[in-house]
Amino acid sequence: MERLSTLCYIEQNGKYLMLHRTVKENDVNKDKWIGVGGHFEYGESPEECLLREVKEETGYTLTSWQYRGIVTFVYGEDTVEYMSLYTADGFEGEPVECDEGELEWVDKKDIPALELWEGDKVFFRLLDMGREFFSLKLVYDRQDVLQYAALDGVPMELFDEIREDGSRTGAVKERGVVHEDGTLHATVHTWIVRPNDRSGYDLLLQKRSECKDSNPGCWDISSAGHIEAGHGQLESALRELKEELGIDACQEQLREAGTRRCGFESEFYGRTFRDNELSTIYIYEEPVEVDSLTLQESEVSAVEWMDYDECRKKVSDNSFEHCIYADELDIVGKALGILRQENTDR
Repeated sequence: MERLSTLCYIEQNGKYLMLHRTVKENDVNKDKWIGVGGHFEYGESPEECLLREVKEETGYTLTSWQYRGIVTFVYGEDTVEYMSLYTADGFEGEPVECDEGELEWVDKKDIPALELWEGDKVFFRLLDMGREFFSLKLVYDRQDVLQYAALDGVPMELFDEIREDGSRTGAVKERGVVHEDGTLHATVHTWIVRPNDRSGYDLLLQKRSECKDSNPGCWDISSAGHIEAGHGQLESALRELKEELGIDACQEQLREAGTRRCGFESEFYGRTFRDNELSTIYIYEEPVEVDSLTLQESEVSAVEWMDYDECRKKVSDNSFEHCIYADELDIVGKALGILRQENTDR
């Protein structure tokens, strides 16, 4: 079943007018908070539908609005809805009670805490970023879990929300949303090492691309990445090695060194970035020739060998631009047998 609809977020004084859909029992939006709008009547244009639905549901007549995007909403096996998304900053008239639920002005910063479709958080982020117009596709299963998202035809990364013990909560979120609200998620870190006659081992460091969404241009772990929704640690670590460095490794070549709970909050490109992750740490000890590596341009700009003790000292005194954690180096050093247990607490 294919349907056409409009969805509008009226804004005033840093707030959006939100509709808590509590009335209809068979409503796909039951108990969720959304904007106002509805389905096209025969022969209507998007703007005609917008103005009619807003008037019916709120009592307001819009005087200023902007067409912001097309949202393709796919639910289960039989529902496809094409929503014309609008924001409006001008209206007149007196409010009326809505027969679809309760209307409430909600501060924009408080909206993520409401019961929302996960995909709605994606377009709220795009609206907040000032995107002029976008096409967003969102696919859900019948349990309202996000299965797929694409922005302007390009698939977006989806992550499982996890608990402190690493188990999945069942919620799936888009990458940008995860780093906006600080959702706990899983990552993999692989340290490529080689023997040397100084500390015992060199570490291969990668320099992050200047276009990365966090810590651009900083020296980092040999290979690292997020675990995509529905995937496991080992397969993700192998995928990242292949994608970032061109290393075609197998499971038996990765040795697990431990796990680490980490995170930080900073600002990049004028927006807050919250990282909150549980990382599985691996060591790769197979021979690697730097000149034979194929670097993924969007992720890695350079690689360099560095002695373990030298790296640990530079991280400790912040004598180079990096995003490496000292306690993770301790985990690696212990696994390699070059760091005594009593030194890991210093």
